[in-house]
Amino acid sequence: MLRLGFPVIGVEDVKRAADFWTAALNLVETAEWESQTWRTLGHADGSGHALALMRSESPAEEKPRLHLDLLVDTAAEQEAEIERLLALGASHVDWADYPPKPDFVVLADPDGNRFCVVDLSSAPSGG
Repeated sequence: MLRLGFPVIGVEDVKRAADFWTAALNLVETAEWESQTWRTLGHADGSGHALALMRSESPAEEKPRLHLDLLVDTAAEQEAEIERLLALGASHVDWADYPPKPDFVVLADPDGNRFCVVDLSSAPSGG
């Protein structure tokens, strides 16, 4: 039976990406399938895989067709998590496509891969 595995993010620097995403999402690196070009990240409680990182030669897309949404429950939590992610190496993205009252903020990881931090108390975004 076909099953969905986990998202894979293409990155230039696998170690840097692993450092960022393990700290950002409280994940741990697993030894499973580990190589110079691949890292599998799991949930810290051992409940399974969460994310994989794969060495990529292509640059991050400016407007990716697929991205991660990281969820929080309140606007205050969103603000705090954004500050924490920025301190870990994320960056703000100048995003021209925000709706009038967005529930999300677009950031990029250290490799430039875009992701959103979504405030569920304001979702869905009006647009």
